[in-house]
This record gives sequence, C-alpha cells and structure tokens, in this order.
Amino acid sequence: MRVAFFVNSIESEEPSFTTTSLAMAALVRGHDVCYVAPGDFVLRPDDSLMVRATAVPVAKYKDPQAFHGAFQNKEAQIRTIDVREVDVIFLRNDPSLDSEERPWAAHIGAMFGRLASERGAIVVNDPSGLALAQNKLYFQDFPKAVRPETLISKSIEEIRAFIGDHRKGVIIKPLQGSGGKNVFKIATPDDANLNQIFEAVSGEGYLIAQAYLPEAKAGDIRFFMMNGKPLVRDGVYAAFRRVPAKGDLRSNMHAAGTAEAAKITDGILAVAEMVRPKLIEDGMFLVGLDIVGDKILEINVFTPGGLPDIAGMHKIDFSEEIIEALENKIVIRKAYAGSMSNRALATL
Repeated sequence: MRVAFFVNSIESEEPSFTTTSLAMAALVRGHDVCYVAPGDFVLRPDDSLMVRATAVPVAKYKDPQAFHGAFQNKEAQIRTIDVREVDVIFLRNDPSLDSEERPWAAHIGAMFGRLASERGAIVVNDPSGLALAQNKLYFQDFPKAVRPETLISKSIEEIRAFIGDHRKGVIIKPLQGSGGKNVFKIATPDDANLNQIFEAVSGEGYLIAQAYLPEAKAGDIRFFMMNGKPLVRDGVYAAFRRVPAKGDLRSNMHAAGTAEAAKITDGILAVAEMVRPKLIEDGMFLVGLDIVGDKILEINVFTPGGLPDIAGMHKIDFSEEIIEALENKIVIRKAYAGSMSNRALATL
C-alpha cells in the first residue's frame, strides 16, 4: 500500500518524532511512503484531487537519523499524484503550530482529508471527527467523571471566582494550543500575577481554568489507544510517564519533560474504557490520553507522540502494530467493496 503522512512541514520533522517511527515501520513492511504538507493539495477543474508528495527512498535505514536525512535532501523524489493512488492518508499535523503564522494551514488536513476519503483513500484519524476536535472544547464532550472540574471563559471575574472555589489551585491555559505553551498555575484569586497572566493569555481567545490535581506533581501518563482500545503487546502497554522538569508544572516533552516507565493500573484502564465509545464514534484511530490519577487532562487526537520513548524503555516498537492495523483496514475496505464509511473504517 501507499501511505501518505500529512505533517505541518517536511522541514520541521525530526528523527525523534513518532511520525518518523511510523514511516520507517511502513517501509520495513514493504509499503511506499510519502510525506505531504498543507500546501501540497490541488483540486482540479475535473474534480480530481492531486497531491504533491515527497516520496521517501526505498532502502534499509540503520537508524531514524539516516531515514530523516534521506527524505530531507536531494534523494527524496517529489511528484504530483492523484489521491486515488494513495491507500492511506495519516493525518499527523498539529493545528496549533500553524494557528498564528499560517492560520490557513491549521485545518487543511481535515478539509482535504475529507475530500480524499470521498475519493477512496482511508484517512485517519477520520477528518470529520477531527473537525469536531479543533480545540480543547472537544474534551468537554467526554464523560464528566473523567474530567477535572473546568471553566471555559474570557471573563476574568468568572475565572477569579472559579479560583476562589478551588483551594488546591487552578491551571490556566488557552483553549487553543498545545505543547505546554502559556500554561500557568494560580493558587488564589488574589494572586498578584493573575491580571498579567490573563492579559497575556486571553489575547489568544478563550481560557480554560481547570482544577489543579496534586498528583500532577509526579507528571502525567501518556496512554495510547488504537481502534478504541488500549495499544498493548505481550502485556506491555504503549504508555509512559511524562515527568515535569524541576520547577515546571508542565510535563510536555516540548517543555523539557522527561519520559519514564509507567505502571498501568486498573483505574487507568477504567478511564480508558470510559472514553472508548466516543473515540470509536468519532473515528479516532490513534489517540494519546494524558492521565493523572483517575482524570484525563487532555486527549491528543492530532499528533500524539512518544512511541520512540516507549521503544527505548521496553524494546517494543508499537509502530509495527499501528501499520499492521492500517493494512487490515485496506483488506476490510476491499471486502466491503467501498460500501463502508471512512469513519467506520478508522476504528475497525
């Protein structure tokens, strides 16, 4: 099969990214691999959807660095192909990275992904489902039992009152965004920094005020789910603990967080089970849950990362299972002669 990985930009990709691991796994399994960026689609007058694809040279790469170098330099072949020649489009971009400087690019993957699915490509995560998840408001659609108490507002008075009701403190962050950018902890409504933080962050739109979970001091657990189920092999779950840097409340890897092995408890599995039905309903093939205690802080449906960290800890490359799952979707699509919707295929 031919797999196209949709990313923010080819130049910004790195050897350590999960997308790199997935692309290498697809190559090892004998598939054609290419990368696509937001400016690479063309919808022609005859209604054909074309894509400018950067093809990864077929070879045995000794490590991610060698692979990364191959498709970043002149060895990579760029050609325009009909999207009907692509079996799977894997949407792996982070919309928040484009929201400020390239707002036109932020949701191109979901927009053209929908058109690609109508022309026969399997698109994951399902683009219609991703359209529902364009900001953190999507999280509020999941069961209340798995969510910390949350206020979403642009009113500093509302936020100040919410902080006053939570003696353990409140986390303030923008409704849009990722990677731990502009995340703050406020202890009391009289905090001297509240006005300054509000002015700085509210410029990005609505704010989320979320009850602080003391267990977050030890970091959160990034827990992968695939096809609505925990991703697991031989009793080892695709999961790890993201530990904040000293003096930092954020556990994001982009914010100097570190990865450690995580113990997966029955409570964590119960949380995953509770969100499973909606993930399936929305066609979310691969997601990363960020769990603290018995609560989920975020659900990453666009570009969950960390598979290389897990591989380093457990010597298990879960990218293989993910590519195999995509292969199975191709078989299912052929068996049903194209009568099954992309959203249904995404989580089978």
